[in-house]
Amino acid sequence: MTDTAASAITPIPVAERYDLVDALRGFALCGVLLANLSAFSLYEYLAQPAQAALPTADFDRIAKHALQWMLTHKAVTVFSILFGFGFAMQLERAEARGGDGLRVFARRMGVLLAIGALHSAFWWGDILLVYALAGFALILCRKWPSHWLIWGGFAIALAGTTAVRAWFASVSRAGPLSRQEVMTQAFDALSEPSLSSALAGNAGLLQWWYPLGGLMLVLFSLGRFMLGYWAGRTRLLQAPAEHLPLLKRILAWTLPLGLLATALQFWAEPVRAALPWLSKGLGMHAWMALVAFAGPLLLGIAVGTLFVLLYLRAGWRRWLRHFAPAGRMALTNYLMQTAVCSAIFYGYGLGIGPGYGTVAWFVVWALLFSAQMAVSRWWLMRFRFGPMEWLWRSLTYGRLQPMRSAVLASP
Repeated sequence: MTDTAASAITPIPVAERYDLVDALRGFALCGVLLANLSAFSLYEYLAQPAQAALPTADFDRIAKHALQWMLTHKAVTVFSILFGFGFAMQLERAEARGGDGLRVFARRMGVLLAIGALHSAFWWGDILLVYALAGFALILCRKWPSHWLIWGGFAIALAGTTAVRAWFASVSRAGPLSRQEVMTQAFDALSEPSLSSALAGNAGLLQWWYPLGGLMLVLFSLGRFMLGYWAGRTRLLQAPAEHLPLLKRILAWTLPLGLLATALQFWAEPVRAALPWLSKGLGMHAWMALVAFAGPLLLGIAVGTLFVLLYLRAGWRRWLRHFAPAGRMALTNYLMQTAVCSAIFYGYGLGIGPGYGTVAWFVVWALLFSAQMAVSRWWLMRFRFGPMEWLWRSLTYGRLQPMRSAVLASP
């Protein structure tokens, strides 16, 4: 390897990072935690009669609808778009330094694949394995024209995901167990005071979910990666003040269309009654599935764009920048969320389970993410990377990375 190439395959120096991107990633991770608590708390695995029998049922109904409107798949949309943006940044830096950016990126994805596979053994909802697979696929799109990235991203994220979802639903219906039976078995296993029982229950969920559920998430993520790659190529987040008209146009389109698509998802029955032709054959199912994916995609883009516009205002930036340390340690914090939540809710831990409904979600979410923000800030005043970020980089570059910060300073 030449000296030039070697200099290209080094981690991003802290000085070259974009605080806006780190803050937006931390904000997205905050939403991802709240969304995942539905499954972490075992609430998601309960049948509807069991959910309705909980003492918090009245509050749960309101909270679930509010979260579905505001959160479901929206936080992970922002998180996924930022991953594609990061790919664009890695290629930009590697090309500027004359190095083999693709080879380094492939190694990064290989390490992430291994971390995701290990994490999946404990948490079937892992996204790291999916991101690694979608990341490899993104390499094939790197030379696409910008308009191909936009239209291709929307097509894959919507039409591709919808098609695989229909396929998965068909296969699941023909399987030996219904979805609720799979969930009930998982609930029983995860409620047992035994780690081996929890691992077996998680394995059952993985067997039911993969490969088609995994493929659906890969397409879901790949489409968003492509949009993030376009944003990086356009320098939308590197120099947002220079793209104010474009950012405002994106918000003006995605916010109302996203709200409309989300409303249509909630109003499926009235739409079916008003437009009976949609119910013929698979038309209604395909249409509503497409709408179900369009709402979160468009609203996720709108939320991310609004965050960027607010961050450009000094008053808002003073508050929003507090998300940045958690965003810089996103991998560490994401994995820690699994460890802490499973220790709280699963049978082999405290065994709280779903007994306190969505109330428990909000309490754990507020306490845990607040702690992660504080710990991330403290850690990054002393170290260059989070623990898992350091491991990821060290394995990618084939040598131990310097961990200590040269100076103690606020990140």
